Amino acid sequence: MPYDLILKNGRILDPSQGIDKIADIAFTDGRVAAIGSDLAPDSGTDTRDISGKIVSPGFIDLHTHVYWGGTSLGIDAGEVARTSGVTTFVDAGSAGAGNFAGFRKHVIEPSEPRILAYLHISFAGIYAFSNRIMVGESDDMRLMAPADALEVVEANRDVIVGIKVRVGRHASGDSGIAPLDIALQLAEETSLPLMAHIDEPPPTYDAVLEKLRPDDILTHCFRPFPNTPVSGQGAVKESVIAARKRGIIFDVGHGMGSFAFATGRAMLAGGFMPDTISSDLHKLCLAGPAVDQAVTMSKFLCLGMPLEEVIRASTVNVAKAMRREDLGTFRTGALGDATIYTVDEGRFDYHDVVGEVLTGDRKIVPAGVVLEGRWWHSA
Repeated sequence: MPYDLILKNGRILDPSQGIDKIADIAFTDGRVAAIGSDLAPDSGTDTRDISGKIVSPGFIDLHTHVYWGGTSLGIDAGEVARTSGVTTFVDAGSAGAGNFAGFRKHVIEPSEPRILAYLHISFAGIYAFSNRIMVGESDDMRLMAPADALEVVEANRDVIVGIKVRVGRHASGDSGIAPLDIALQLAEETSLPLMAHIDEPPPTYDAVLEKLRPDDILTHCFRPFPNTPVSGQGAVKESVIAARKRGIIFDVGHGMGSFAFATGRAMLAGGFMPDTISSDLHKLCLAGPAVDQAVTMSKFLCLGMPLEEVIRASTVNVAKAMRREDLGTFRTGALGDATIYTVDEGRFDYHDVVGEVLTGDRKIVPAGVVLEGRWWHSA
């Protein structure tokens, strides 16, 4: 079989298959073709020697805001992909039924990095989010639009992977938990998973968990106080452990207000790793504290998560959460996305959302990106 691209002599780390070895990997027609020793190119093969580097299935960021130009918080996925190594961005509800068509036509379709999306239950999506203006879209029940959202889902199932709702004092205000109930009805009707944002109470962390179904996602799961998953004594709450046993997926969703090192330490000490690591990257946290997916992953590496588990939480686990299992793996025939990177050693300062600075000894540094079987960018 002729190969379009071969990456030679890299350390292949693919948690989906339990692979961690030095080998070559080849891509043909946009998909993974082979993993082996001394794979032979032909005259038309693009061959890249990545000795000394690690290659994993393309990083997937489950929680981003990439409706660039369409919402005030949107960032440019193509620019961020070059520095973060992300090959698939999942937009977490920037658009609702009222503006999803523009998001698809003007951002998703022209984008070279893949963009998938959670559709917001709010008709307007997240429409008032800046340093000066912050209006919770779930505070106005008139914006809850399940019938309109159903039509949009049915017309866009190729790119919509779930339903998004934001609840909490900032996001839903006097509406409390009611928007979550409406979003759950839509998720049931469409047979899609739900991603629930939580900020400060009300509602409480526990109240949101109680309503979620197996395979639904709680994002911002390692929040600081209030609405934290740990007790005042630093133990993982029993309700959190029970929710995981029921099949709830716990996603980091770092952002500008939703990840604290203290919470991360307590959760990891209690044996509770996040299912998925995501940046919640948007315009207000691009310069910090989140920065990007690679930096967010590096924080967990420095908190003590093994590299294989950090990569698992940014590849195969994310693909499973989205029910897109041709992503996040190097299985033969899977979509041919790859992230090439190093894990540098040194002293690196990382910031959380409450002002703590962690000086870590390692950093994940992207060195190249493969999109659908072609070399796309060298960092």
